[in-house]
Amino acid sequence: MAASTLYLCEKPSQARDIARVLGANQRTQHYLNGTDAVVTWCFGHLLEMAAPDQYDAAYKQWSMASLPIVPADWQLNVRTQAKDQYNAIAKLLGQCRRVVVATDADREGETIGREILDRCNYRGEIARLWLSALNDASIRAALNQIRDGRDTLSLYHAGLGRSRADWLVGMNLTRAYTVAARNAGHDQLLSVGRVQTPTLRLVVDRDRTIENFQPQPYWQLLVTFTTGAGSALPAQWRAPANVCDDEGRCINQQAARQMAQALEGATGTVQNVETQRERKAPPLPYDLGTLQQDANRTANLSAQQVLDAAQALYEKHKATTYPRTDCRYLPTSQHGDAPAILRAVAATDDAGQRYVAGADPSRQSNAWNDNQITAHHAIIPTATTAATDAMSAAEYALYTMIRNRYIAQFYPDHEADKTVIAIDAVGGAFRARGRQVVVDGWRAIESTVSSDKNDVRLPTVRRGETLAVADTTIEDKQTEPPARYTEGTLIGAMKNAASLVTDKRLKNIMRDTAGLGTEATRAGIVETLQKRGFLVQKKKHLTASEAGRALIDALPDGVSNPETTALWEQALDDVSNGDLSLDDFIARQTEWVRAALSQVQSQGLNLPAGATEQQNAKTCPECGRPMRKRKSQHGPFWGCSGYPDCTATIQVKGRSRKKTGKRSSDRKRVH
Repeated sequence: MAASTLYLCEKPSQARDIARVLGANQRTQHYLNGTDAVVTWCFGHLLEMAAPDQYDAAYKQWSMASLPIVPADWQLNVRTQAKDQYNAIAKLLGQCRRVVVATDADREGETIGREILDRCNYRGEIARLWLSALNDASIRAALNQIRDGRDTLSLYHAGLGRSRADWLVGMNLTRAYTVAARNAGHDQLLSVGRVQTPTLRLVVDRDRTIENFQPQPYWQLLVTFTTGAGSALPAQWRAPANVCDDEGRCINQQAARQMAQALEGATGTVQNVETQRERKAPPLPYDLGTLQQDANRTANLSAQQVLDAAQALYEKHKATTYPRTDCRYLPTSQHGDAPAILRAVAATDDAGQRYVAGADPSRQSNAWNDNQITAHHAIIPTATTAATDAMSAAEYALYTMIRNRYIAQFYPDHEADKTVIAIDAVGGAFRARGRQVVVDGWRAIESTVSSDKNDVRLPTVRRGETLAVADTTIEDKQTEPPARYTEGTLIGAMKNAASLVTDKRLKNIMRDTAGLGTEATRAGIVETLQKRGFLVQKKKHLTASEAGRALIDALPDGVSNPETTALWEQALDDVSNGDLSLDDFIARQTEWVRAALSQVQSQGLNLPAGATEQQNAKTCPECGRPMRKRKSQHGPFWGCSGYPDCTATIQVKGRSRKKTGKRSSDRKRVH
C-alpha cells in the first residue's frame, strides 16, 4: 500500500464505483490500489455479536437462574467466512494515516465501518464520505464534500445501541420464555424480538378485531331527480340525526322506507349549488416505506422484493438514489439538477420521453424543502441514463414508479371543480355530489394514485329550480371490519406506529415519526416472522398463525406492545442526533429487560394448553412430565422436558432408556 488514505466501503460493488472515480485501478484480492488512495470493502457486517456462552461457558445451558445476561464489555467476533477480508483490512489500517468511511450513509452503514475501526484499535484520522447515489457525478460531488468523522459518530452510537438492545431483549427474553414454556410442558422455541414481537402483535390484534367484529345494518336511500332539461341528477338522502349512528348512517329501515314512499310522484327544490375549485399538488417522491406500500398494492411485490430491487437500482444500475431513506423531500440545492435528470429519464423508454415532454423543469413543487431533510433525501432517478432492458421485471416496475413520481413534480397541480347540490323534497334533505376534472396535471402520469370515486359530472341546475323524483332505491348495507394486513399495509402500520397510540400520556411524548424498526429493517422483520411460522400469507393478506397467537397471548403486554418499541426507536433517534448517550440508552434497556424477566420468573408463563404441543406427544416413563421430540446424529428421539433433572429418552422406534448423570452422547440440546 503506497497511499496514506484508505476508503472503507460496505460492499465490493460500491468499492469498484468509488475506486473508478478515484483512479484506484490496481486490483488485488482484498483492495484496489491507486496513487493517492486505497479502496477496500466489507461484505456487510464482517463482525457479529458474541453469543452468551462466549462470555461464560455456563450460558450454554439455558436456565432461568442464569438470567439476565448483561455483558460488562461487549464482544464482537469476526464472521468465519469474512476472516481473510477482515485481516486484510486490519493490515491496511495499520499502514494508513487517514480512513474515509465510505459505507452506506445511514446508521447501519456507519456501524459496519466504525465497528471494524474500533476492533482494530485504529487511532488515525477518520473522515466520512456521504453518498446519495453511486453514479460518477454523485460520487465526485461527495468526494468534494467529505465530512469530518466526528459529524457522524453519533450514528455509530445509535447503531451500537440498536444491536445491543436487540441482543439484550432477544437473548434474555427468548431464553426466559422458552424455559418457562418447557417448565410448563410445552415444546417450542419462543422467539422474542424487540421489533418482531410488537409487529406480530399488530397482526394478531387486527385478526381478532376482524373475527370479533359484529356487522351492523344500515340503509342508504338513493334518489334520482330529473331536471327541467330532462337530465338525471343522482342524490342521496341525508337522514336526520335521530335515525343515524355516529357516522351519519341511517340505522332505521322503517324511516328509510317511509321517506321512499313519500317521494313517489313528488318534486324537490334546489336549495343551494356550491362549486369549489380543488387543487392537489403532486404526491411527494418516495421513501422506502411508501415505495413498498405502493409496489405491494399495484405490482404485488413483497416488501423484501422491493428492497432488493431498489438496492439493485441503486448499486447495480446506478439509476436511482439511496433507497433506505425515511425522507420524502428534496433539498432545494438539487432543483438545479432537474434538467439533467429529466434528460436522462427521457432517454430510458418511450413513456419516459413522453412524460418528460410535458414537464416544466422550472416548476418547483412542495417536495423541495430543506426543513424536512433528514440523513437522506427522497428516492429519485439519477442523471445517468438507465439501461432498462437490463433490469428485471421488478426493478423496471420500481424504476418507472420512482421516475414517474419525480417527473410529476414538474407537472401542474391536478385541478377539479367539486360541486355539491342541496335539494329539499317532502321535508327531507338530499345531497348530490360531483367532480369534474379541469386540469389533469400530474395525474396524467401517476398510475399509483387511485381515481376519485366522485368523478361524476352533474347536470347544470340553478337555485330554486324544481326537480321531479324519477326513481328511489334503498340499499341494504352493513358496517365492515378493517381490512386484513397485506405486506404493504403492515409496513405502513410499522412506519406510522405513532398513529396507533391510544394512551394519552404516550401520545404527548411520542413524535409523529415514531415507528417500529427502520426503513432498512422492516422488510426483513416481516420476512423473519413468516419464516418462523408466526405469520402466514394467504393470497395477498397476512394473518397470524396459531403459534403466533399463542406467543402473543403468553407474553405480558409490555413485551409485545408496539408503543413501547416505538418509544425505543424514538430514543435511538435521540442517540443518532446526539441528544441521548449510548450508555444511558443501554441502561434504560437493561432495566426494562430486568423488569420483564422478573415478571416471568415470578409469574411463569400463561401459554394456552395445547398451543405448542407436538402431535402424538409422549409422557416421560420416569417422571411423568411431557417429552419433546428431538434430533440427534443417530436420528430422532423423545427427550424429557425435565432435562437435566431427568434425562430419560425414548427412541422413535419405541425403545426406552434412562440415563442419569452424564448427558447422553447422542442427545443434542436444542435451543
